Amino acid sequence: MTTDILQEQIQYYRDRASEYDEWFFRQGRYDRGEPHRQLWFSEVADVEVALGESKPSGDILELASGTGLWTQHLADFATTLTAVDASPEVIALNKQRLNSTSSKYSIKYIIADLFNWTPSQQYDFIFFGFWLSHVHPDRFTDFWQTVKNALKPDGCVFFVDSLFNPESTANNHTKLDRQGYSERKLNDGKTYRIVKIFHEPLQLKESLQQLGWSGNVHSTTNFFLHGLVHL
Repeated sequence: MTTDILQEQIQYYRDRASEYDEWFFRQGRYDRGEPHRQLWFSEVADVEVALGESKPSGDILELASGTGLWTQHLADFATTLTAVDASPEVIALNKQRLNSTSSKYSIKYIIADLFNWTPSQQYDFIFFGFWLSHVHPDRFTDFWQTVKNALKPDGCVFFVDSLFNPESTANNHTKLDRQGYSERKLNDGKTYRIVKIFHEPLQLKESLQQLGWSGNVHSTTNFFLHGLVHL
């Protein structure tokens, strides 16, 4: 794997910033009808419940924080909240979402490429949503070492990501496969190539155990996996 695709992946999410929420809210090219939307949000709610049950608290770190869809949940639990993302465009949208939600939140934002970022402190709770699938296997161990370096000794990590499901992507995207890469389009038709690894819960749990992590990885029925792990 070259650094070219990682830079293309960063550029894709920068250019996609204003469109990103369409994916989550099943709008535009991601609209597959009301039954699909109801099923999707039912499973989103399951993940939100699991996140609450993981009891995030204290100093919280969110990696690949995006437009704030999960930041807004974490902020309710945090004493301090740090959000890191490589895209200044999504950071700007994140700030807008959190400011419109409540003025009580004080969040430290860091613009950084996570593959080249070094945490300057440790945190009680670390979260990343729909990021692990963009970590190439060649960088999997190094990424989890970064997470380990950022975690307090008694801290824990919660993550959510996508299961392999053709209906989770846009209706005009290239058919999903398990080759480790995906071609993605913006609304204007411009295309990008990104890393996209669809982990299986059991396999991912075993991979993390080999790196010294304990915990569980679960899946919803159709669309998501989520895990809670600790050292």
